[in-house]
Amino acid sequence: MDFERSDALGEKASPDLGRVPTKIEAEEVDHGADTQLHRSLGTRHLTMVALGSAIGMGMWLGSGTSLVHGGPASLFIGFFIASTVIWSVCQSLGEMAVMYPLPSAFVQWTTLFVSPAAGFALGWGYWFSYWITIANELQGVVTVLSYWTDAVPTAAWITIFWMVIILINVGVVKFFAEVEVFSSTVKFSWMFVAIIAMIVITAGGAPAEGPIGFRYWNAQPVKNGFKGFITVLPTCIFSMAGSENAALVATEVSNPRRSMPKAIGSIWLRLGLFYVLGSLMITLTVDPSDPDLFGGSGSDASPFVIAFKNAGIPVMAHITNAVIFISVISTGSISGYGGSRMLMGMAHVQMNHRIFGKADKMGRPWAGYIATIGIGGSLAYLNVSNAGAEVFTWLSNLVALLTVFGWGMICITHLRFRYAWKLQGRSDEHLPWRGLAFPYAPWYGLSWCILIIIIEFYLAIWPLGERPSARNFFANFVCIIAVVCIWICAQIWYQCPIWNDASAIDLDEFRRFYADHHDEGNIPLKKPLFQRLKVLFE
Repeated sequence: MDFERSDALGEKASPDLGRVPTKIEAEEVDHGADTQLHRSLGTRHLTMVALGSAIGMGMWLGSGTSLVHGGPASLFIGFFIASTVIWSVCQSLGEMAVMYPLPSAFVQWTTLFVSPAAGFALGWGYWFSYWITIANELQGVVTVLSYWTDAVPTAAWITIFWMVIILINVGVVKFFAEVEVFSSTVKFSWMFVAIIAMIVITAGGAPAEGPIGFRYWNAQPVKNGFKGFITVLPTCIFSMAGSENAALVATEVSNPRRSMPKAIGSIWLRLGLFYVLGSLMITLTVDPSDPDLFGGSGSDASPFVIAFKNAGIPVMAHITNAVIFISVISTGSISGYGGSRMLMGMAHVQMNHRIFGKADKMGRPWAGYIATIGIGGSLAYLNVSNAGAEVFTWLSNLVALLTVFGWGMICITHLRFRYAWKLQGRSDEHLPWRGLAFPYAPWYGLSWCILIIIIEFYLAIWPLGERPSARNFFANFVCIIAVVCIWICAQIWYQCPIWNDASAIDLDEFRRFYADHHDEGNIPLKKPLFQRLKVLFE
C-alpha cells in the first residue's frame, strides 16, 4: 500500500491499535494531521514548488546590483557558495519533512528538538521574512513593468498586483499549486533558452556584438576588493530564500516519503542551471559598469534583459522581462502561502492566537492570509517615495538575515534530532529517508550561516560606499536584533531549558507513519497531535 497512517486516524483505529487503516478510511478522515488543511497535493506540485519557489527578483534583478558592487568574479563565487549552503540545508530539511510533515515544519521541529523559546523566535522571524518578501516582490513588479512604461503610477501597479497575489492564494490550494507548476515550468524552460542564447552571444553570434569571451573578467574581476565580494553574499542568499518552502507544502502532500526525496533530489537542477550557470552567463555578457543595471543610474533593468538588448535581440529582451514578471508574482504568492501556514502551525503549538489555527472547509487559513499578505502589501508602498533599488537593498538584507537564521536553526534541529535518535538506541536504517553527507552537510551549512550573519553585522556598521550611521545599522540589521529580543523574552516566559532533554523526547509522537515502511507495522497510532505538544510548555 502506498499511503500513510496519520494521527488523525487515532480514534477511529482505537479498537485495534496495531491495525493499519484501509485506504478508503485514510481518504475519508485524513485532512492534514490534526489541522483543517487538506492533503490534496502530489509529487508534481511539491517538486515544482521546491524548484521554483526561490526564483524571484533576487536572481533576476538583484544579481545586477551584485554585479555593480562586486564585479563578475564576486557574483559567480557568491552564488556558488550560496548554492552549496542551501544544498546542505535541504538535505536536513528533506529528512525532517519526511519524518515530521507539520504545518509550520521547521518551527515545530525546533520546538521539539531544541526548545520552545527557539521555536518561538524562529517562527516569528520566519513570518517576518514572508511579508517582507511580499513587499519586495511587489516592488520588483514596478521595476519590471517600468521597462515598458512609466505612465502608470507606482501605487497603482502595487495595488493591482497585490490583488493578484490575494486572488491566487484565496482559491483552493490546488489552484495555487497549479499556478506554481505553470510559473516554475515557464521559468525553467526559458532559462534553458536564455543560457543557450547567452553562450551564443558570448561567442560572437549576436547581431550587434562581436565575440565577448571573458572580456569583463579580464578587465576587472572584482570591484571594491574584499568588501565588494562580501557585499554580494546577502543578495545571493536572498535569491535563494524560499527554498525551504517545500517543507511547508509537505503537510498537504499525500505521501511525503515518496514526494519529498524527489523534490530535494531535483535541487541540483535549480542550483546548477539557474544560479551557478545563470550567474556565470551574466558575468560573461553584461558589463558591470552598464548604467542600466538594477542598482545603477539608468533604467534599473535585469542583467538578463540588458544582455539581449545590447546584443541586438529586442524580442528576447521583452520575453525575458515577461518571464521575470511571472517569477516575481509567483514568489510573492508563495510567500503568502508560506506565511499563512507558518501562523497556523504556531497557533497549534500555542505560540499564536488560536484563530490563526483555523481553516475553512476548502483548507484556506483566512486569518493567516489576511495578516501575511495584508502587511506585506502595505509595506510595498514604501516604493512610492523611495528609489526601487534602495528599497530592494533594505528589504533583501532583512530577508537574507532572517533566512540564514532560519537555515542555521534547521541545521541545528537536524543535528539535535539525529543525536536524540542515536541516544535512544535507534538505528539510522529505520529512518524513512536519509539526507546525504550527514553530519558534514548540516555542520557545513550551520558554519556558513554563522559566518554570513557576522558579515552582515560588519556591513551594517561599515556599509560599502557609505559612512557608518545608526540609520544604516538598524535598517540592515534590525531583524536579528528583533529575533534575539523575541528569543530572550520567550526564554523568560516559558522558563524552558536552552536544550530539551534529548533522552526524554518522544520521537514517535509527532511523526507521520507510513504503512509500507518496513519497521512501522506494529507502532500504535497516536491521539491528536497538536493537543499533546503543549507538554513542552508546561
